[in-house]
Amino acid sequence: MFSEKDSLKKHMLILTGEKPYMCEICKKSFNRKAHLNIHLRIHTGEKPYMCKVCDKTFSENGSLSMHMRIHTGEKPYMCEMCKKKFSLMGNLKKHIYIHTGEKAHMPKVCKKTCSEKD
Repeated sequence: MFSEKDSLKKHMLILTGEKPYMCEICKKSFNRKAHLNIHLRIHTGEKPYMCKVCDKTFSENGSLSMHMRIHTGEKPYMCEMCKKKFSLMGNLKKHIYIHTGEKAHMPKVCKKTCSEKD
């Protein structure tokens, strides 16, 4: 199943919830060293990813990718009810409230209680 010992080790850390890599500055822990290294950029201010269109910089490549949608107009998230498209998943989740009346971030345990009328 796992081709390398490292892959199995990473998988086991996820399953057990173990987070052996700790930030010495704020004590937050991570299950992967790469995640700790990305986190450390918060403290150092390092932003190695730059938009080639507007020169804005980012600490994570994923943030740059989302930012690029501003320039490209890409909207990969679509409302199944009205077909309106969004560039960010969070904006789609907020939009869905228009149709359902339920807030997307509300825990399932609370939805029934909070949406009932007293």
